[in-house]
Amino acid sequence: MTQPNARRKIVIDTDPGIDDALAILFALRSPELEVVGFTSIFGNCDTHRSTLNVERLQRFATEPSPVGFGAQTPLFGPTHPYADFVHGRDGLGDVGLAGDRLPDRSGHAAQLIVDTVMAHPGEVTIVALGPLTNLALALALEPRVAEATAEVVIMGGAYGVNGNVTPAAEANIIHDAYAAELVLAAAWPTTLITLDVTNHVLMTPAYLDDLGAKGGTEGHFLREVTRFYQQFHADHGRDAIYAHDPTAMMFVVAPELFTLDEAIATVVTGGPAHGQTLLDRRGPTSAAVDWSGRTPIRFGLRADADALLDLYRSRFV
Repeated sequence: MTQPNARRKIVIDTDPGIDDALAILFALRSPELEVVGFTSIFGNCDTHRSTLNVERLQRFATEPSPVGFGAQTPLFGPTHPYADFVHGRDGLGDVGLAGDRLPDRSGHAAQLIVDTVMAHPGEVTIVALGPLTNLALALALEPRVAEATAEVVIMGGAYGVNGNVTPAAEANIIHDAYAAELVLAAAWPTTLITLDVTNHVLMTPAYLDDLGAKGGTEGHFLREVTRFYQQFHADHGRDAIYAHDPTAMMFVVAPELFTLDEAIATVVTGGPAHGQTLLDRRGPTSAAVDWSGRTPIRFGLRADADALLDLYRSRFV
């Protein structure tokens, strides 16, 4: 088990992605965290590109971590369109700073998750910043991985607000709703950081300018890649960017800044609500549903956005 004051071991499952980049560099700059592996996944871009981008971001690491090349398609059905209109064709804002070749050390993502967790039972937190296909495949490879994982922290879903892909569904969940359903049904300790929380953590242009001016090489990099993301938000009438993935990563470091609740959860598969994250918050005396026997998950109700922005800035400025 993790010893008091030990660095928290994390595997980052990610589809970089501009806000993924914000989250990853925060993790690499956080002394509380030890990044013991990355796994790539499709979502903001295809899996090949997301793996390249992990490698580009690891150039800021003191010591690069193993990388697992992830699933390239959902468990079932077609792949959703990639979000190049949000993140750029290369996933990192099309400013010429993305990776250009795959490393020799890339293995298979699901196997990396299983091997890393089983080598350190009770010590590894999986931080999932993209679709959940790799996690579902890890469960299929080794069901014991659920009980051996310290926690799964997921940026995804929406339960009280509209999704950002359909009225019901958030992007990371709808990209592989079947995988998300399997992951939420598993018995590992799970915390879900949804749009209900992340929509309130906003980085303004002035905030990003300050990060770029004072944050050294990493801050300059982040400011450049966020310009494309900022323009997307501006085109939709928002004078700030949503800090979706950084918010989930900051939960790992500072859970005290979040208010949580607990419920059993499922993901709707099929129909107009496909990809919806459904939480049963009615309490134990309510009529049973066919997923009532699941292990409850924790989910975010709200967070101290100002404190989170101060925390993020403190890692670079």
